[in-house]
Amino acid sequence: MTIRRRTRAAGRADTASQRPVAPPAPVGRRRMAELTGSWRAALRIARRESRRSARRTALVLAMIAMPVAALAFLAASYDMAELNPAERVDRRLGVADAQLQWIANAPVGQDEWGEGWYTREGEAPAKVTTAQVGALLGPGSRVTEVRPNVPLTLRGPHRDEAVNGRVLDLTDPLARGLVRFRSGRAPQQPGEVAVSPAALRRLDLRLGRAVAAADGSRAYTVVGVVEFPDDLGPVVALHPGAAPPTGSEPDGVWLADVPGTVDAAMVSRLNDRGVVVTTRHSSGSPPGADRTGLGSVLGDNPNDLSTGVLIAGLGLLEVVLLVGPAFAVGVRRRRRDLALVAVAGGDAAQLRRVVLADGVVLGVLGAAAGLLVGVGAAFACRPLMEQYVFSARFGGYRCWPSALVLLGGVAVLAGVLAALAPAWTAARQDVSAGLAGRRTPPKSQGRWLALGMALVAGGAGLAAFGATRTSPAVVLTGLILGELGLVCCTPTLLGALARLGRVLPLAPRIALRDASRNRAAAAPAICAVMAAVASSVALGGYLASDGARDARAYRPALPTGHVLVNPIGSTGQPTLAQITDAARSQLGAGAVALVQTPGCGAGRTGYCDIAPVLPPNRACPWQPGVQLSEAQRQQARADPRCQIREIDYFGGFVEPTVDDGTALPLLTGVDPATTAAATAVLNAGGVVVTDPRYLHDGRVAVRVTEVESGTDAPITVQDLPGYALPRATGQSRLLLSAAAARQLGLSWSPTGWVIGTTTPPDEERQARFAAALRPFGALVLSVENGGGPRDVSPLLLLLAAAAGLITVGAAGVATALAAAEGRAELTTLAAVGAAPAVRRLLAICQAGVIAGVGSVLGIVAGLGTAAIVLVSVNRQYASDWPLADPYPFLVPWPALGVLVLVPMVAMLGAGLFTRAGLPIERRLD
Repeated sequence: MTIRRRTRAAGRADTASQRPVAPPAPVGRRRMAELTGSWRAALRIARRESRRSARRTALVLAMIAMPVAALAFLAASYDMAELNPAERVDRRLGVADAQLQWIANAPVGQDEWGEGWYTREGEAPAKVTTAQVGALLGPGSRVTEVRPNVPLTLRGPHRDEAVNGRVLDLTDPLARGLVRFRSGRAPQQPGEVAVSPAALRRLDLRLGRAVAAADGSRAYTVVGVVEFPDDLGPVVALHPGAAPPTGSEPDGVWLADVPGTVDAAMVSRLNDRGVVVTTRHSSGSPPGADRTGLGSVLGDNPNDLSTGVLIAGLGLLEVVLLVGPAFAVGVRRRRRDLALVAVAGGDAAQLRRVVLADGVVLGVLGAAAGLLVGVGAAFACRPLMEQYVFSARFGGYRCWPSALVLLGGVAVLAGVLAALAPAWTAARQDVSAGLAGRRTPPKSQGRWLALGMALVAGGAGLAAFGATRTSPAVVLTGLILGELGLVCCTPTLLGALARLGRVLPLAPRIALRDASRNRAAAAPAICAVMAAVASSVALGGYLASDGARDARAYRPALPTGHVLVNPIGSTGQPTLAQITDAARSQLGAGAVALVQTPGCGAGRTGYCDIAPVLPPNRACPWQPGVQLSEAQRQQARADPRCQIREIDYFGGFVEPTVDDGTALPLLTGVDPATTAAATAVLNAGGVVVTDPRYLHDGRVAVRVTEVESGTDAPITVQDLPGYALPRATGQSRLLLSAAAARQLGLSWSPTGWVIGTTTPPDEERQARFAAALRPFGALVLSVENGGGPRDVSPLLLLLAAAAGLITVGAAGVATALAAAEGRAELTTLAAVGAAPAVRRLLAICQAGVIAGVGSVLGIVAGLGTAAIVLVSVNRQYASDWPLADPYPFLVPWPALGVLVLVPMVAMLGAGLFTRAGLPIERRLD
């Protein structure tokens, strides 16, 4: 092959061909390209490092993915539980064309789905029949009535059980579409019922068995087992013929089947007649629930939204502190690689990107894993959540994408924030020390300590200010600032502890030294423990103080253990002898007395208010509920006549009773001597009061006011011989003798019985007592347990357990990372002849440093936070009137007891999971 070359002209030089030169790229585009290329390289390095350090990667992924999975599980479950409008309408209508509810005798307005309505005039209609509703729809229409809420009490195997009754004709296809049949058939006559699976279990029933009403009025035969998708609890479907005969039924609805379609004209015509219509719409609605953002979960209140965001911020801070040690150890193990990047020309920003890329990669992987696990668990556990949590069937399968995207972003943010401090440290390391593999001694910078102290002081002040304003969001903000301040102070504290550890034995001295040297890993772990413990102790202290305040403000209605029995209805009441026999046999009662209540005498149609009257010189000039100035409130607080407590269950109400001294000791709990003196006054035609302020010169003024009988209600005030009980239990009472009641023109009637017992009867004894009196009608039992209704000890233990779990986890992670980092030092210990048990003892001490220091700091910070909040709240209430009981400062000892044991558990776990032998390595030259 011959190659011909073009000849050049004589006298011309052979010059190189000129190529066109591209113009220089703009500076902004060039910087963007450099930044993109730098991040691309950093992400490749992070991906390779995650594969090389598989154990560290798995640890970080687990700590990021677990909270994401839990929140994704809740988000998906909540999204499936929230029905969209189309699903709600399908559940209400079944196979019907529309649902009608006649609510007024005047025109009404309604929303698109018939879920909201309003009327400006008109009253609820009288009893509406199915024929009347069918006449509104025209010929060819068919309707069936459904009453979704009918109170029903049935006899169970051990006690009477309250269930939800629903009246509907399950033989009608319109009503049959509301249920799912599990077994059996539909009730065809009034004596037959269909029950839900929950009612079947609670009442211990089977198909074909009979169940009786609690009052014994009738019995039903179970012929079917059905499920109502909107209520998976105990429900009994009654035949329409078994419905209790009552007047108007405002909760009754009708399912309608019309020949054509339910158009806008028909809806408007029915609205004009006072009927609300729920119908299907051809347009439907989006497959997800009707919500925007997080408003449906956190509510419309901005305070609730800000509180939820701050609580989420606390959780994010906890995750960052737990994950931070893993990134710190990873940076130390890669210090040579990072030094090589610096030698190759990488600047500080590129070194930070290399470390931050670890956080991005692990955050994305942890978010993906957590979201997949959480959503998959929500779909798999859907039947359990329906049955035991929401008690209703869910809608379609969905997972709230906007919330999952937010969770994924927060997980990535957590990874980046956890890698932020190690990235800053890596960018400032000595390149020569990194290439040689030497440690860079930590520098204790005073500005971090000053910043931390300032944040602690500012957070405490902000929390106190938020407590005075009763703003949880401000209190949480102060708590977060205080914890961030303690995070800044922790490295300096570790340095001080390391210097104090010189006098300790070998293992604890090495543990403190390693914690001081590896502050980037030890400080976040200690701060994670401190944050969890501080939150638990602060909340526990407030709950303990609030519970003690409520218990101190509690005013019992009766002496402890006594029972008040009131009949329901005026027919079929038991006698005193029957009540006494049942109380002694089932409750172990010693005494039973009849309680009689006075009322207006013959010829009076209104209600009579009967109350004692305070003497003018003992009555407070101001009344609660009236807006007072600061000076008036100060005068009221100083006036002995106005020592009125803010928390008063009974207010100024004095309960009147007619008694001859029989019920007095059971109602008030006074001793026999006081009972004898009070009974003598009652026998003499006087009255007895439990509040000594009403007694003046041996007499009590009693006022009778007839209300609800017109504007000119007669008022009677008479001075009667009186006696004041010195120490009475329960609410304020006025006990009238029969002679005093007649003198006031009153009549009286029995309204119940009071039973004296030594100890409050439990639920089983109450059920047996009610069952013994069941043939005489329904009764209501009120048992005085003698204390506040709330016990916060289980909640305190739960908070302490959660903090303890975080403490053990943080101590375990930090100990494992320290063991991996200190392998060379363990080899040195073996070479100099240290005993094999030193390794295990060192792990125990390292776990003790992390858990112990974190727990001590957390307890101190938590108690300080609780004290600041309580003192601030008490100062806020110091000038109020009526008087507010102050919050006592109580230490949550159950929680502290658990938290003191947690470091021991962490140390024990470290000792059990650490091998005793020291590693021996041979170096080949």
